[in-house]
Amino acid sequence: MITLYHAPQSRSSRIVWLLEELGVSYTIQPVSIFRPMTGQGDPDPANPHPDQRVPAIEHDDALITESVGIALYLGDAFPQAGLAPAIGTAWRGPYCTWLGWYACEMEPAMFAAMSGALASSPFKQRDHAAVVRRLETTLAHRDYVLGETFTIADLLIASALNFGRKAFPESPLLDAYIERCKNRPAARRALALDDASGLQQAAVLVE
Repeated sequence: MITLYHAPQSRSSRIVWLLEELGVSYTIQPVSIFRPMTGQGDPDPANPHPDQRVPAIEHDDALITESVGIALYLGDAFPQAGLAPAIGTAWRGPYCTWLGWYACEMEPAMFAAMSGALASSPFKQRDHAAVVRRLETTLAHRDYVLGETFTIADLLIASALNFGRKAFPESPLLDAYIERCKNRPAARRALALDDASGLQQAAVLVE
């Protein structure tokens, strides 16, 4: 059984989506968090994350935290879902590259734009432009970042794009990509669960 420590409409929402894509049984344990963008909320002592943030999961007596860490772990733990290329296959290297690119390049560029930091830093402007260029160049000739198959890399990238759409320029390519990803049945189920989990105080078992 997997337990997800989850705060609605936060970084852990994408892990609800991932768990729905995997088709495994899991428990949602709602926790409160401090939300720096609004200055509201308090850390929850029931949250096992070392920094009392989300996401965090417990599985087989292991605690795994951070979106990319959880994504990499779950994709390999449940290979039957087909969301992560297996080690030793041709697409494994590009898949790991996109996961690393998302964490090291895309997220910093997105939050720089959202915070207004781009205006004062030519280096951040350059990095942001490179992120946009790489996404558009890739999506100009394929539906997903690895080709025609949706993977966990798309889940992370599309969820961030959907959240921070205003941080990027108008782009039919990006808009179409976001729609393809968020209209997946698992994404729609996750959205409904995310809304519901914000209204409850007890754990929910998802079969």
